[in-house]
Amino acid sequence: MGQLNSFAKLVPNVDLFIHLHITKEAVVSSKIEGTQTHFDEAFLQIENVTPERKDDWQEIQNYTEALNTAIEELKTLPISSRLILKTHQTLLQGVRGEKKTPGEYRRSQNWIGGKSLSDAVFIPPHHEDLSELMSDLENFIHNENIEIPLLIKAAIVHYQFETIHPFLDGNGRIGRLIIPLFLIEKNVLTKPLLYLSSYFEKEKNLYYENLTRVRTHNDMTQWIKYFLVGVAQTARQSAETLGNIISLKAQHEQIIQTQFGKRLKSGFILHNYLLMQPLVTVKEVQMACNLSPKAAGDLINIFVEKHMLQEYTGQSRNRIFAYKPYLDLFND
Repeated sequence: MGQLNSFAKLVPNVDLFIHLHITKEAVVSSKIEGTQTHFDEAFLQIENVTPERKDDWQEIQNYTEALNTAIEELKTLPISSRLILKTHQTLLQGVRGEKKTPGEYRRSQNWIGGKSLSDAVFIPPHHEDLSELMSDLENFIHNENIEIPLLIKAAIVHYQFETIHPFLDGNGRIGRLIIPLFLIEKNVLTKPLLYLSSYFEKEKNLYYENLTRVRTHNDMTQWIKYFLVGVAQTARQSAETLGNIISLKAQHEQIIQTQFGKRLKSGFILHNYLLMQPLVTVKEVQMACNLSPKAAGDLINIFVEKHMLQEYTGQSRNRIFAYKPYLDLFND
């Protein structure tokens, strides 16, 4: 974690890349819950998303907005029921869970697995106990007198939230989102660059088994060990990705500097834009670089010739271009 924090300080304009890290977290965390959106699809404009994918696409946008807003809120608001409920409301607005009381703790019993309470794999606490349980969790998060290393505390917080399961929908995503929020609030992370959803998603059964084992075998140690291995692996991977981004950025800036001639200025503008929005249309390039449609098309053609952009749709009209070398760095 220390290496990742140090690396983040060395990367110029690191906030450019944080957007893609957050988007990847949104895609993977939602994938655990069954959405089908791929990482690159998350950067499409809504009019370019196929009808059958729009619900999944919107869930990704909601998660990204919820996480970004929560990180911003942390500057003035600690992790609390107020912050959690606000984040939950953003997560479920206008999507499949919108009828499951967004922004409110559940007022009925829920369960995990099975068709009913009688054959459920796990039955969370009764809804009448939620206020006390969430208050207890909040007190644990902010209790400075408990001498537990903060990464271990993060593991316990995630486990406890998932066990309480305070919402009718969205518990997994909110529970995973709380991890980076906790690490940022406690200054373990200086930038939001560490997300564990990819680690959990690789072997979902192992994730659920280790959570369940705490309850069935009174074995918190195994869960903590599993969680810490995930933190170490994910921090190393994030630092490696940042290193690869720096190399790619320098390589492509060198190409623009030496090979773009009179289009050098617009080339740099488009390159910076692609670092935030790696899927673009001619119209978007036109607006981002303040160019005519023809000049925007010519600029895209140069990027394609230099293998920096690749046509994404396979169509001759309404084409979309992807900054594929960059996107590939975020795929495990």
